[in-house]
Amino acid sequence: MDSPALSFLSGEREKAILLVVLLATILIFKRKWSTKKFQLPLPPGPKKLPLLGNILDMPKKFEWLAFASWGKEFNSDIIHLSVAGSDFIVLNSVKAANELFEVRSANYSSRPQFKVLNDLMGWDWLISSMPYGDAWRDRRKLFNDYLHPSMTQNYQPAQVEFIRKMLVQLIDSPEAFRATLRHTIGGIAHTMAYALPLKAENDPYIIQAEEATGSILEATTPGAYMVEVVPPLRYLPKWFPGADFQRRLPYNISLQKEFRNKPFEDVVERMAAGTAKPCLVTTCLSQLDEGQDTAKETVVIKDTAAIVFAGGADTTVSGTSSFFLTMLHYPWVQTKAQEELDRVLGPPGTRLPDFNDAADLPYVTAVVKEILRWGPATPTGIAHLASEEDVYEGYRIPKGSMVFGNTWAMLRDEKEYPDPDTFNPERWLKDGKLNPDVQDPTVAAFGFGRRQCPGSHVAVDALWILAATVLATIRVSKPLDKNGNPFEQEIEYLTGLMCHPAPFKCTIKPRSKKAEVLIRSVAEE
Repeated sequence: MDSPALSFLSGEREKAILLVVLLATILIFKRKWSTKKFQLPLPPGPKKLPLLGNILDMPKKFEWLAFASWGKEFNSDIIHLSVAGSDFIVLNSVKAANELFEVRSANYSSRPQFKVLNDLMGWDWLISSMPYGDAWRDRRKLFNDYLHPSMTQNYQPAQVEFIRKMLVQLIDSPEAFRATLRHTIGGIAHTMAYALPLKAENDPYIIQAEEATGSILEATTPGAYMVEVVPPLRYLPKWFPGADFQRRLPYNISLQKEFRNKPFEDVVERMAAGTAKPCLVTTCLSQLDEGQDTAKETVVIKDTAAIVFAGGADTTVSGTSSFFLTMLHYPWVQTKAQEELDRVLGPPGTRLPDFNDAADLPYVTAVVKEILRWGPATPTGIAHLASEEDVYEGYRIPKGSMVFGNTWAMLRDEKEYPDPDTFNPERWLKDGKLNPDVQDPTVAAFGFGRRQCPGSHVAVDALWILAATVLATIRVSKPLDKNGNPFEQEIEYLTGLMCHPAPFKCTIKPRSKKAEVLIRSVAEE
C-alpha cells in the first residue's frame, strides 16, 4: 500500500481549505471555552499556524520517521500535532505506550470514528476499527478463544504443509516469489478460518482477500481521505472535485459484502452437504444451541472468520517479504543461519525442519526477532482514541485525541538496540543462546493493550517455520546483470499503514541437488 500517510496536501487542499478553516475555528473556539485543564501544556511539537495548526508539517510519506525526528528534536517521548482542530498524539517510547495503552487501557482502548471505512464502506464489523464496546468484546472473545496460545499447535500442521509445498514454486518461478508468498500465507489464514479448497495459483478467495485488505488499509491511512477531517465532504456529489472517494464507493461496498459473506456461506453449504473440513466456522457453528435464536452469534462467527482471514494474511506477508529482502542484502546472516540448520538437520536435502527443532535453532529464531524489529509491518499502527481528557508527564492529552504508538521509533531505540539501523541477529544472542535481557520486539510489533493483535503468536510461528524451511533448502542471492556482476538494489519500503518492502528481484535456487529432490518430493505428497 503506497498511498501517502498523514498527508493532507495530496491535491485536495485547494478544494477544501475554506471548510478546514471554518471547522478548525469552531472546534478550537469550543475547546478553549469548555476544557477545565486548558492551563496545562500540550505535549511539544512543531510550531502551529493559526487555525490550520500543523497541516503544512504533516509528512506525505514515512510519517514514523518524522515523528521519531520530532521526538529527538523536542527531547520528548510524546509529541502533539494539530490538524484543523483535531489532536494527534504520538508516543515514541515503549514506556509511554505501556503507561497509556496498558496501565490506562480503559481510556485508550477505543478507536477514532473511521468515517470512510466504517460509515461509508461498511467495514464497521472489523474489530481493528470497531469502537470499544459489547460488539467489539463479542468478536474479540471469539478471536481470543480460537487463537489462544494454547491452541497454537492446532495450526502448525497447516503452516508446515503450505510452506513446504511453497518451495517448489519458489525454485520454479523465482520471479513470482512475492505472489507465491501472498498465496501461501493467505492459504494458511484461509484454512484456519474456512478450510475451503484453494487453487494452486490465482485463487479467487486469496485475490479477494488482497483486494479487501488493500481497501481497508487505504481507508484507515490517516490523511488518505479529506472527508475524515471535514465530514461534510461526504455529501459532495461524485462529479465534484475532491470527491474521488465517492466514485470508488460502490466497488468498495460490494467488495466488503462479498468478502464478509461469500466464504462463510460456502462453508455453510458444505456443512449441509457433509463435506466441510474443520475450521473456525465449522467448529463454532457446531457448538451453537439449535433450539435457541443464534442469529447474533452466527454474525459474530461470520465476522471473526473474515477477520482471521484478512488479518492473518497481510501482516505476515510483510514479514516474509522482509525476510527475503534481508537475506538478499545480508548474505553472511543467511550463511550463518544455514550453518546452524545443517548442524541440526544434516546437509541440505537430508530433511526439512519442523517446530520441534526450534530449541536447537537459536540463530534462526534471532533472525525472525530481528525481522520483526528492523522492518515492523505497521510502523505507526491504527490510532487509539483518548476517550477522556488525560495527563501524562505533566502534559495534557485532550479528550478525543488520536493517539499513535510509533512502533518504528520504539524498535529503533538506541538504548535498547545499539546501532538500530543495522540488521543484526546477534543482538538477540548471548553465548550462543537467546538473551532474555533484550527487549522482545513483540512489545511493540503487534500493537498495544486491549488492541494488541491476539494472533501474534500464530504470525510469529508462520514466519519462523517459513524462514527455517527456506534457509534449509534454498539460497537467496542477488541477480546478475548482463556482464555477470551482482545487480545492486537499494533497501526500500513502501509507505502506508501497512509497510511492505518495495518490489525487488532476487535469485532463488536449491542449495544442492539433494535439496531440490527433497523439495520436489514434498510437492508431490
